[in-house]
Amino acid sequence: MKRAKIAIIGAGNVGATCAHWAAQKELGDIVLLDIPDKEGVAKGKMIDLACCGPIERFDGMLTGTSDYKDIAGADVVVITAGLPRKPGMSRDDLIETNVKIVKSVSENVREYAPDSIVIVVSNPLDAMVYTAWKATGFPTSRIMGQAGALDVARFSTFIAWEIGCSVEDVQAILLGGHGDDMVPLPRLTSVHGIPVSDLLPEEKITACVERAKVGGGEIVKLMGTSAWYAPASGTIQMVEAIVRDKKRIIPSAAYLDGEFGAKGLFVGVPALLGSGGVEKIVEFKLTPDEQKLFDESASHVEELVGVVKRMFPELA
Repeated sequence: MKRAKIAIIGAGNVGATCAHWAAQKELGDIVLLDIPDKEGVAKGKMIDLACCGPIERFDGMLTGTSDYKDIAGADVVVITAGLPRKPGMSRDDLIETNVKIVKSVSENVREYAPDSIVIVVSNPLDAMVYTAWKATGFPTSRIMGQAGALDVARFSTFIAWEIGCSVEDVQAILLGGHGDDMVPLPRLTSVHGIPVSDLLPEEKITACVERAKVGGGEIVKLMGTSAWYAPASGTIQMVEAIVRDKKRIIPSAAYLDGEFGAKGLFVGVPALLGSGGVEKIVEFKLTPDEQKLFDESASHVEELVGVVKRMFPELA
């Protein structure tokens, strides 16, 4: 059976940790790519990771490079490239900088890996997924963004900590954008089938929701930089669902064509992921309050996309 090929663009903390998780799970051959100035970093990290193989018992070809020709034939491309928001940098400044980066990356993906499925991790996520879609020209089923898998993991972790149970027994779901725009659904959160509302008081659940919303910011305050273990883990959960055709339902920034009342936007929703990419949007009925929150989240996504269109008319 042909081994899958996974290309990861950006050799920073998130990109390198994506390579780590993917190698450990033996998901396929892995290419870690960065700009020529950082080619040595990409090569060095992949040599280091490859030397874990004999100890951790995983196999696969691991390549560090700055040459896009090396991503040819990739089944999945993960885009982590982009700059973090710096003090004094406005939202629009960040969008302008990272759209240029993600646009360039996506154009190279279109040229060298035209049959790939693309998962975007770069921020601001919703705007970057839209940019990758427009720059690649790929079908919407082959473009998606990672945020929901991370946010669900954080929410589930905080719930488990409050209860004192294993995180493996917590099932949760959320919708909408990343951060303050996310829409957790406590009524659909359970612990081994038991509604979380039967196990925790409302104020504890609300505290977990709020902590999940600012989970990334909490880590930045503690470390002075953004998280990488959990974002990479959430991304590789999506990669695994695709390369192994697992048909997993994972919250993803997927293109909506009327589902949940949104149209023409990439918004976080439960998506069935398999070898075809986003194979189905899993739609269900929201309460009026949940729908209102989702609509607000979608409107913020639309605002971000509007900024991209204004700055880069060619992406409109």
